[in-house]
Amino acid sequence: MDIRYEVWLVLALGLLLANLPFVNERLFLVGPLRAPKHLGWRLVELLTGAGLCILAGFALEGSIGQRHVQGWAFYVAMGSLFLTFAFPGFVWRYLRRRRVSDRAVDEP
Repeated sequence: MDIRYEVWLVLALGLLLANLPFVNERLFLVGPLRAPKHLGWRLVELLTGAGLCILAGFALEGSIGQRHVQGWAFYVAMGSLFLTFAFPGFVWRYLRRRRVSDRAVDEP
């Protein structure tokens, strides 16, 4: 696989993993259904997704050649990028206007 495709694969995986906590009501996509899933659970899923994305990037980097040691700045930049990727899902979940019929479905 070409290096360019691996970079795009990690970016697409990050975009997917950053938005998954906001588009479903299950814990970690396979757990029990939480009627309204609280923001705390979504943040735990977001941190787990960021860790999985970093691990996937490290694995792909290791398959290319020698893995480079990363300092704190890498993790801060990765966290900022992951939060930026999560913004569309956050807006869709919490900031969009809902019709009255949608609110009745979301509330228990």
